[in-house]
Amino acid sequence: MSFRFASLGSGSRGNATVIEAGDTRVLVDCGFAAREFLGRCDHLGLDPTGLSAILVTHEHGDHMRGVGAVARRLDLPVWMTHGTRQAADFGRLPDLQLFSSHGGDLIIGGLRITPVPVPHDAREPTQFVFEHAGTRLGLLTDIGSITPRVVAAFDGVDALLLECNHDVDMLASGPYPPSLQARVGGQYGHLNNAQAADFLRRIDHRRLRHLVGAHLSEKNNSPELVLAALGAVSEGLDGCLSLLLQDQASDWFPITA
Repeated sequence: MSFRFASLGSGSRGNATVIEAGDTRVLVDCGFAAREFLGRCDHLGLDPTGLSAILVTHEHGDHMRGVGAVARRLDLPVWMTHGTRQAADFGRLPDLQLFSSHGGDLIIGGLRITPVPVPHDAREPTQFVFEHAGTRLGLLTDIGSITPRVVAAFDGVDALLLECNHDVDMLASGPYPPSLQARVGGQYGHLNNAQAADFLRRIDHRRLRHLVGAHLSEKNNSPELVLAALGAVSEGLDGCLSLLLQDQASDWFPITA
């Protein structure tokens, strides 16, 4: 059975990721309006009517803007934490499945999904590790600092989508006002390049088939800086390293042959 993932776009103007395991297709977040989401699906060659569910990481607009409209249009169940549901108005949802970020694994079709609570400036934010046929994919963005629980959850994954939001020097000298700089760079903000590289050093990354840099700031980072930071962790990572873009869908990243 195939196991693969793709991004429909990643960054502060919208995020959405598709994970496919056999007949199961899960959409993680939808930060795009419904019409734009459908257009990005076309670019990827994805039939959105084949989706099984939507998972929501947290309530910020670049992750949930289109969730309600897409769920209603496609009649999809939506999974989110109790805190996320309380923090935003998603409108009427055809099938709402609430879970605790500390409550154990979820099963959606052929996927076993482990919610991982993370430090971020949201009500009950969570990231996820997906398992299918003994192979694991980790999604880790929108996290301001790395906790021991995060390290343990993502240790030894076979593929990893990892936030590399900003370069510290570019953020400090960039266009953001001091208050926004403090938020982005704080303990409940977003990972910088050095933090992402340090996280990789703390986990067993020897099994990685894909290391995908995500949520790059268009104003406070550059692809060259991300590639340099992640590539410096281990020579073996060079062949599996990719970066996501804000304005277009990625290709599929296959995890199993």
